Amino acid sequence: MTAGVQDEGGSADPDATSALLPSRVAKLLSALFYGTCSFRIVLVNKALLTTYGFPSPIVLGIGQMAATIMILYVSKLNKIIHFPDFDKKIAVKLFPLPLLYVGNHITGLSSTSKLSLPMFTVLRKFTIPLTLLLETIILRKQYSLNITVSVFAIILGAFIAAGSDLAFNLEGYIFVFLNDIFTAANGVYTKQKMDPKELGKYGVLFYNACFMIIPTLVISVSTGDLQQATEFNQWKNVLFIIQFLLSCFLGLHSTIYPFHEGSKEVNPLKSTFLDE
Repeated sequence: MTAGVQDEGGSADPDATSALLPSRVAKLLSALFYGTCSFRIVLVNKALLTTYGFPSPIVLGIGQMAATIMILYVSKLNKIIHFPDFDKKIAVKLFPLPLLYVGNHITGLSSTSKLSLPMFTVLRKFTIPLTLLLETIILRKQYSLNITVSVFAIILGAFIAAGSDLAFNLEGYIFVFLNDIFTAANGVYTKQKMDPKELGKYGVLFYNACFMIIPTLVISVSTGDLQQATEFNQWKNVLFIIQFLLSCFLGLHSTIYPFHEGSKEVNPLKSTFLDE
């Protein structure tokens, strides 16, 4: 019997037992919701970038940043969440997180468009050993032999799967490995810099998006990427628009995964995700 559920005589306390149930149900529902969103955003991004042939992962990334800013700012105004107002020192505190944030965002979407979903999923596993390595170097953490062996087994499996890839796409491989690096670095530096009493997880997300949306837009305009996106022939397709908006709003979910507020402990075996 769970501690705190029994009274002094050893019998179960019905009130304490009933109090535990909502917590467990909430955790289960939260996990199911996270898994559903993770799976759905992969499918939606893949459909947009491959099935429909949307030409610009950068513009899709800008849409996700804009949705992140809007959702978090409206939530702050309605006092659903809290993070501090803008201060000049925030940029210094965050650096280099905004650069890692946008790099993670764009390379994730680009690799999704270049690779099949099974191969993309397999190669994203390289985030795990990279996270372990960076945490050892930057956070001075030490891991047990069991974790180290497990990580090497994951690497071996990824190499075997990659070796059997008949549709080898070098550009896709480069993007996904860059994405692994950005993801690992973003998670580790976030744990190093994030103080829940200051910015908190939502503040980090909000200001990362705010700082990088304009530079990313400038890059998109200067490279002609935005023009290709605006001239795309599916903007009158209602189903495409719905999926584009769904990707933008689910993009917030894909960026929350590294944050566990109040803790700087990261398990590298839980540091990957499939939602770029």
